[in-house]
Amino acid sequence: MIDAPSGRAGYARLTRRRAFALAALALAVLVALLADLTVGSSGLAPLQTVAIALRGDAAGSAVNVAIVRGIRLPATLTCACVGAALALAGDQMQTILNNPLASPYTLGVSSAASFGACLSVVTGFPFAPLPALNAPLAALAFATAAALLILAASRVRGAETRTLILLGIMVDFLFTALQALVQYMATQNQLAEIMHWMFGSLTKASWPGVVATAATLAIVAAVSSRLCWRLTALSLGDDRARSLGVDAGRLRTGVFLMASALTAVAVSFVGAIGFVGLVAPHLARGLVGEDQRFLMPASCLCGMVLLLCASVVSKLVVPGVIVPVGIVTDLLGVTFLGVMMARGKV
Repeated sequence: MIDAPSGRAGYARLTRRRAFALAALALAVLVALLADLTVGSSGLAPLQTVAIALRGDAAGSAVNVAIVRGIRLPATLTCACVGAALALAGDQMQTILNNPLASPYTLGVSSAASFGACLSVVTGFPFAPLPALNAPLAALAFATAAALLILAASRVRGAETRTLILLGIMVDFLFTALQALVQYMATQNQLAEIMHWMFGSLTKASWPGVVATAATLAIVAAVSSRLCWRLTALSLGDDRARSLGVDAGRLRTGVFLMASALTAVAVSFVGAIGFVGLVAPHLARGLVGEDQRFLMPASCLCGMVLLLCASVVSKLVVPGVIVPVGIVTDLLGVTFLGVMMARGKV
């Protein structure tokens, strides 16, 4: 039997290890940010790139400033924000569904958002006053609709995690088929735009995308931080959570909608990027455990590192060509799933 002082000392050591893991991940994010910012085909030296990013015109010519501040910096920041958003959404979905394979990509929310963006390319829906808002609004609308459809259908049969997962798979197939139909009806120019959403690419990253993604991530993270205790209790099972006073059904619904909103905003600016929401929470869980006070920030940091590293690889695979980052993450995800299967984790 462990006495009280030993228990407190053990918890303090565990907390220190978790804090150290978060600090190490934060350092890894900084390194990955610098690597992604400085890698490119323009021939700019790394130190010059960083100087231009920090000081603008005072550190370089107008052309170099346009390259760094107009192209590279928004792409890098978008990459970091999207990685964190998808990872946080994946952590939330795995927690509320108690399933290691749950993620925005596998549950159909990502495909619904991608279909909305593609439909916007072809039709202009939803005809916003600012055309640049069409794709993000359409992605958000369809991702939210998909989430509500899954939740409504689950209510009919009972909101069990297994039911939600099966419904998510059905929704994924539905919107994948609808996206194929939109592709079939698109013109050549529209089809080229649609391919951007299908592959997942950072080549069209912009400052409005950075602001929208970062703002959504900040809001959801702030709300989620207030739910840490309840989400940790839910990870122990519905019965245990209810015994601790947690309304499991209501919590699951609210968190599912927040995760869907995160996914929609991310997809609307960079397209469908798979497996980040699946892999990052698993890596974070191995480092800090199930306590959501540490798991949420660790998942976000792992998502940033993964997507930033994938972005760096996408620039180096073919010299002078930027491979869509979604292809790199898909290859990473397949490898990770293979390892999990080999270890009997799924």
